[in-house]
Amino acid sequence: MKKLDFQDKRFSLIENSEKGTVNKDTVFEFQQTGDLVTAAYYGGPIKLGKIIALLKKDTLDMRYHCITSENELKAGKAMAKISHTDLGKIKLTLRWEWLDSSNEKGISEYLEN
Repeated sequence: MKKLDFQDKRFSLIENSEKGTVNKDTVFEFQQTGDLVTAAYYGGPIKLGKIIALLKKDTLDMRYHCITSENELKAGKAMAKISHTDLGKIKLTLRWEWLDSSNEKGISEYLEN
C-alpha cells in the first residue's frame, strides 16, 4: 500500500446510508501529524463538524461531532478502511454509528478530491 498522507487533503461523499447526515455538498478538509489525523467538515446539512482519528495501518479509528443546519448536536464513531483508486486517489469506506439513544449505524464512502 502507498504511504498514507492526509495532510491538506479534501474529500467528498460518494455514497451514504439513509441515516447518515452529510451529503454531496459536505466538504472534508484533513490534516495529519504522524498517526494523528484530524478534519473539519462543513456544507450541505452541516454547519461545522470535527473529526479526530488515529491512523492504524490501513484504517482510521475515528470520533466525530457536528452541528447541523437545524442546530442539532450529533456525535459518532467510525472505522474507516483506506484504499486507493486506480488513479491513486484515497478512498475511505466508513462503518459508522451515532453515539446517541438511536444507536443508528451505516456505511458511507468518501473520495479524495
